[in-house]
Amino acid sequence: MTPEELARSASTDETPPSGISPEVHSLWLAKSGRWTESHDLCSSLPDPDGAWIHAHLHREEGDLYNARYWYRRAMRNEPDSTLSLEEEWKNIASYFLSR
Repeated sequence: MTPEELARSASTDETPPSGISPEVHSLWLAKSGRWTESHDLCSSLPDPDGAWIHAHLHREEGDLYNARYWYRRAMRNEPDSTLSLEEEWKNIASYFLSR
């Protein structure tokens, strides 16, 4: 599965694809507009993986102070402002889909 296929599923399907990891499930929820469910799921995932998704969600929310905290826990650099939320989501999805 590619990030584009995952995004398409999130926009058209009521349920996530079967057999995906919890990390990918959290990303699917985020893309489908179910931010709270995505946040709850990634909060239960071990760091640094869950923290990276968590950071992205707070960046999407506009809470950059909180996002910075989660990027540090994820041991990831906060993206600069030129990286769109869409591109960051794709990067994260690519990482987790390739594992």
